[in-house]
Amino acid sequence: MPIDSRFPIRTECPPGACVCDRDALLQSPDGDTRILQLTQVEEKKLLQRLENIASLSDLRRVQDRMQQQLGIGLTIAPSPNEVRTLRGITILVHEQRGLCRKTRQAIPAAIKKGMDQRPEITYELLNEGGLFSDS
Repeated sequence: MPIDSRFPIRTECPPGACVCDRDALLQSPDGDTRILQLTQVEEKKLLQRLENIASLSDLRRVQDRMQQQLGIGLTIAPSPNEVRTLRGITILVHEQRGLCRKTRQAIPAAIKKGMDQRPEITYELLNEGGLFSDS
């Protein structure tokens, strides 16, 4: 997928600081370069948006937009073990060439911060998984 020159692309990380494989992605003729549109400024906006999620449906919309626009795969689900706190929620950012290691860590942290501010989102997620159904 060629890079759209209308958008700025993310600057490369300092040598040895990241394993994002940005250069290999740029060299690959069939690589998905959408992730490179996530500049540091855009990343801050995304993290701010994730910290301020209003509901589970809002989170799911952002999750879908991240997949469509940047190719970021994200799994958010209750862990298979007993969920007693927010730590029992699994938030996994899928491996992706071009996605910075720090960004892969910052996305789940921002989501957990947003869920911590609005605990009802965690309850909605648990209900979605059938853990608190009314049967």
